[in-house]
Amino acid sequence: MRAEREEMVSEQIEKRGITDANVLAAMRQVPRHLFVREHDRSLAYGDHALPIEEGQTISQPYIVALMTELAKVGRGSTVLEVGTGSGYQAAVLAELGAKVYSIEIVKNLADVASKRLNMLEYHGVTVRHGDGYDGWAEHAPFDAIIVTAAPETIPEPLKSQLKMGGRMVVPVGSHQQELMVLIRTERGVDTHRVIPVLFVPMTGKAQRGQ
Repeated sequence: MRAEREEMVSEQIEKRGITDANVLAAMRQVPRHLFVREHDRSLAYGDHALPIEEGQTISQPYIVALMTELAKVGRGSTVLEVGTGSGYQAAVLAELGAKVYSIEIVKNLADVASKRLNMLEYHGVTVRHGDGYDGWAEHAPFDAIIVTAAPETIPEPLKSQLKMGGRMVVPVGSHQQELMVLIRTERGVDTHRVIPVLFVPMTGKAQRGQ
């Protein structure tokens, strides 16, 4: 599958403008086919999202690379991921040398992802079953927060857990979503719109308006 990964990076990711050499190296290294359902493995390196268990998805490779580049994660970064899913995004972050704390609201997904990441020896990732709306205060503040499901509005607890200079990458909206980058500065939080996207909705407290 290494040849498929090389083609995925060169054709789907580099040609769309991802230039961070470390992100490209991580995308080349992580075995994406081991993060999808067994009968979908032949499709793992295609230019699309794929369904996983519990009605969720693994994001398109380009989107994973883009969100990772936007988060500006490096070796030693402490990162919160909201929405573990298959564990693929967390593995990419760990490949960059980050310490990753990942929260998944669906218990079965959290359990499967945790076992998969351990099996693949991504020991820099800690997975917890819970509602990511409130973040993970005991490990805050974070250098970066990546949210892999779309809230209609950005949860305030997540904003508060960003380190000064820290970046949050999050899809926002319901029917029409935009990928956004938030950066904590001395003036507050700066917000930048990136591109239209389509993610599964963030569930739990995010849908109850809390």
